[in-house]
Amino acid sequence: MRVLLGVSGSIAAFKAAAIAGELVRRGHDVRVILTTGGSRFVAPATFQGITGHSVAISLWDDEAAIEHLDLAHWAEVLAVAPASAGAIARLALGLTSDVLGATALAFPGPVVVAPAMETAMWRHPATIGHMAILRDRGAVIVGPETGRLASGAEGEGRMAEPLPIVDAIEAAMGTRDLEGRRVLVTAGPTYEALDDVRFIGNRSSGKMGFAVASEARDRGAQVTVVAGPTAVTPPDGVELVRVETHQQMRDVVVSFAPRQDVVVMAAAVADFRPASRRAGKIARGDSLRIELEGTRDIAAEAVTVAPHAVHVGFALETEDLEARARDKLRRKGQHLVVANAVAADRSPFGADTNRVALVTENGVERLPEMSKRQVARILWDRIVPLLDERDSVDHDGAN
Repeated sequence: MRVLLGVSGSIAAFKAAAIAGELVRRGHDVRVILTTGGSRFVAPATFQGITGHSVAISLWDDEAAIEHLDLAHWAEVLAVAPASAGAIARLALGLTSDVLGATALAFPGPVVVAPAMETAMWRHPATIGHMAILRDRGAVIVGPETGRLASGAEGEGRMAEPLPIVDAIEAAMGTRDLEGRRVLVTAGPTYEALDDVRFIGNRSSGKMGFAVASEARDRGAQVTVVAGPTAVTPPDGVELVRVETHQQMRDVVVSFAPRQDVVVMAAAVADFRPASRRAGKIARGDSLRIELEGTRDIAAEAVTVAPHAVHVGFALETEDLEARARDKLRRKGQHLVVANAVAADRSPFGADTNRVALVTENGVERLPEMSKRQVARILWDRIVPLLDERDSVDHDGAN
């Protein structure tokens, strides 16, 4: 894939070098446009060394005056990372005052934008309006995240990390093999209350479920995400239903599942919850004995209420991973189970990467460690044939 990477003026420009390096590592041909502001943070030689190509910087260079048109015709994807408030404005308004703006205006293909700026700038009505324009044109927006900013303050506006941006760039040229399909994805943990303050929960971040949902969206599906309490920003372009408890998630899934073509149960739903909830806050000196009761199997219920759908589960285990995943597959009546392990030296919780095995009735496919978006891409590559097989059976049965 031919990727044109635009790097604008932001302290996050140093991450663009990692983005370019990861794209090259994955086998893509990368060329870079570096704005004048961007060149104050990262030298052109850095990108030239990574990509093996010269870097376009100024419209006033003799070569660049024509080069921006050549780059626009050459590229398959345009990614702007970091995209400063100024760069976003130029992209939205079609301003051609620099090489990036001029190239973007001549580029007809998919655009990926990774915003990076201070919180006040991100929340300003002008930026909000410019982002709405870009979204309406079909631009893929990655981030921003909440974290430490250039000013030293904590807030929204921090550029997303390189791996999710690279995954979004790859997905921008992906297939639309889920066009017209309806997909339900659960993500994140559930919280089960002990009292009005405390709860029992788990460390699930929701990243894997959100990656699955993002990939389905980019492949054309109409996606509903049922998400437990997470700090991770959910994907744009999906219907989002927020829940907190197992019961709330169960009620939403059972309600939505009958209308879906695929149900992916990626959430880490509580298997147990307190048998009773104390009113108020349990004081430190109070005696405390917690009695737990089992919860209902949401995944199995989803199979019952939506027997026509393709059902995908996740199995998180500390031992006997594949055997337990196969048992889960049979017990719940699912079509595919994604098995991932928690070990003393490695945990998928909160990580951007994962190492999983895909378990079906026909065998086990073990994947090497990769980004969660790459896992999601391979997962959908395996789900689509299951959908086609289901459609074939339904068609034959109707004849």
